Amino acid sequence: MITLTERAATELRDLINGQEKQNAALRVWVAGGGCSGLQYGMALDDNDPEAEDKIFEQSGIKVYVDPISLNYMDGASVDYVDDVLGGGFKVENPNATSSCGCGSSFKTDGSGAASGGGCGSCSSR
Repeated sequence: MITLTERAATELRDLINGQEKQNAALRVWVAGGGCSGLQYGMALDDNDPEAEDKIFEQSGIKVYVDPISLNYMDGASVDYVDDVLGGGFKVENPNATSSCGCGSSFKTDGSGAASGGGCGSCSSR
């Protein structure tokens, strides 16, 4: 399951309304890359979900995730945070054994990804 914090749900509702995509869902996925080996992706998706997608709904926001990504993200939470660089969505993933300092890249025990790399600020969680 993928959950949304109340702050993330509020920001997503504002984004969906601002883009006039009332039927959109948040699609989250995992792809190879980033300085820790895997990276998160997120986008508003106003298409119907794929047949194999898992669909979660919280606070009126639908979340689509494909089964392979869910293997890496099951139990994760999407939050919206403000920091010195501005605001943005952040994934809190209990399956990540290490993550990059930039917060967009991670590694799990079973990912086979090499640790360290690109940004120079990777650290174990």
